[in-house]
Amino acid sequence: MQLTAPLPNLSPLSDEQQRQLNQVLSTLNTQQLAWVSGYLYGLSQSGSQPVTGTAASPAAGGSLTILYGSQTGNAKGAAAAIQKQAEAQGLPVTLVSMADYKPKQLKKESHLLVVVSTYGEGEPPESAVDLFEQLKKGKIGKLEGLKFAVLGLGDSSYEFFCQTGKDFDGFLAKAGAERIYELASLDVDYQEAAKAWGEQAVKAIATTLSAGTATASVAGAVQSAVGHSQYHKENPFPARLSLNQKITGRDSTKDIRHIEINLEESGIQYQPGDALGIWFDNDASLVGEVLALTELRGDETTAKGPLREALTRHFELTRLHGGFITGLADISGNAALKDLAGDKAQVNALVAAAQVVDVLKRFPAKLSAEQLVSLLRPLTPRLYSIASAQSEVEEEVHLTVGVVRHPQADGTLRSGGASSYLADRLPEEAEVRVFVEHNDNFRLPANPQTPLIMVGPGTGIAPFRAFLQEREAIGASGKNWLFFGNPHFTQDFLYQVEWQRYVKSGLLSKISLAFSRDQGHKIYVQDRLREAGLELYQWLEAGAHFYVCGDANHMAKDVQQALLEVIAEHGHKSHEEAEEYLSELRRAKRYQRDVY
Repeated sequence: MQLTAPLPNLSPLSDEQQRQLNQVLSTLNTQQLAWVSGYLYGLSQSGSQPVTGTAASPAAGGSLTILYGSQTGNAKGAAAAIQKQAEAQGLPVTLVSMADYKPKQLKKESHLLVVVSTYGEGEPPESAVDLFEQLKKGKIGKLEGLKFAVLGLGDSSYEFFCQTGKDFDGFLAKAGAERIYELASLDVDYQEAAKAWGEQAVKAIATTLSAGTATASVAGAVQSAVGHSQYHKENPFPARLSLNQKITGRDSTKDIRHIEINLEESGIQYQPGDALGIWFDNDASLVGEVLALTELRGDETTAKGPLREALTRHFELTRLHGGFITGLADISGNAALKDLAGDKAQVNALVAAAQVVDVLKRFPAKLSAEQLVSLLRPLTPRLYSIASAQSEVEEEVHLTVGVVRHPQADGTLRSGGASSYLADRLPEEAEVRVFVEHNDNFRLPANPQTPLIMVGPGTGIAPFRAFLQEREAIGASGKNWLFFGNPHFTQDFLYQVEWQRYVKSGLLSKISLAFSRDQGHKIYVQDRLREAGLELYQWLEAGAHFYVCGDANHMAKDVQQALLEVIAEHGHKSHEEAEEYLSELRRAKRYQRDVY
């Protein structure tokens, strides 16, 4: 259920409080709305407050705003932890996603902490793009009087490590803001360092910010009340795998699975657009191969238990990082490996194509258990776009999983950690540890009459299956247009029967297909966008929301370029005007991307 009208102005709430409350309520389902109603009624009867302390006006010395830009939830979690640190110091603090923040508001801020991740080739996360571009182009103007600090999260395996954090730090300083604490660029194992940085940054802010009790907004109270499930990344729910079905043909070059997971008794709630986090075990044969190549038995003691168990459940083996290569070169003293480690281009190429075990096969080294685990990174869960609506499947969650398989030069086949775990190693009814990663930057419009344009080639189709299930369940009357692509019609048309049913019922108004290898020249979804350019632009002018899900490095960029060309041609705009049109769509949450 989505709220489609603003709250009537019958209460002592300010206009801004009503706007915030309406925005939060529009994201809740029927069950959550009922729960919040009872929760707030109970507070009103008891006279208690939803947050510790009494409400007060912001301190005379200003207030602290924490802005986060998050792609997988890490920056959001780190920012929320810093918010708690600031609240513990009695500072007036507000936590806001960059996606929900008006860039011009920066001129009104006194103290700012930015927590932002980097993905791809040094690019900002989707929620941060608009603010990033406004600062980069100098559109916000001078920010003298603003005190700031930036925490960047990234992955040192990538060439542009924490580039977005560095960029934000530079943009703010160039605009005249005062850096009150130094930039931190943290790697994937960031938790302890982020906590320490937060403590010091909050301390630095507290010295220039008059202490006071944080004001609890009505929206904040509701968000705190609804919260999220008791299950999260650090405390996943032990669900059950109920279905693992291959949905590509026998002769397909892809192995894509439809996965169904039973969430009974979890109380987990999710919305279309959210992702499911999967904790997985590494393949026992892969663990055995690593042990053999390092001449270890597996029963050696580590901080995470016996070595074999630690390698199975706690350390990354399928994702290689540059630090493993350089670290192994230092420990082993292997001259050839040292030469390779000194060549950044070779290291990056190896990281992109190989796994830990492949490096050990080329450069075997006798290691101690302590040396081995010191070279490895902690295991991280994998996130998959949810392919179902809870209004349709209730206490289940569905995924569309492309199984990662990489043939090696020696004829061996390397598989992705989580995808092969779900597809090959986890029997039906076996336990799988899961949690929901909420994605408020990829949501259906509140108005069910709004038209949707959805571009989801390959496994990018997943959230749009959820979108259409939800729109069917609520009887949404808005038109829906789906763009889908894959190599071959006969082998790779994912969920074909379902789309045909939606077309027949009228729920799916249009479907544009791009099977790239079914003709002499390759055809992709971006080509279909250009072909349908006039009608596409008419849909946008009629208020349609445009969604993209899938590969960030190629497809999403090509789709955006095609979209800009469509806007320019059929809107009779210059390239700069088309870019501004697209930026306006983004700011209005009418252009949303879930890319990876």
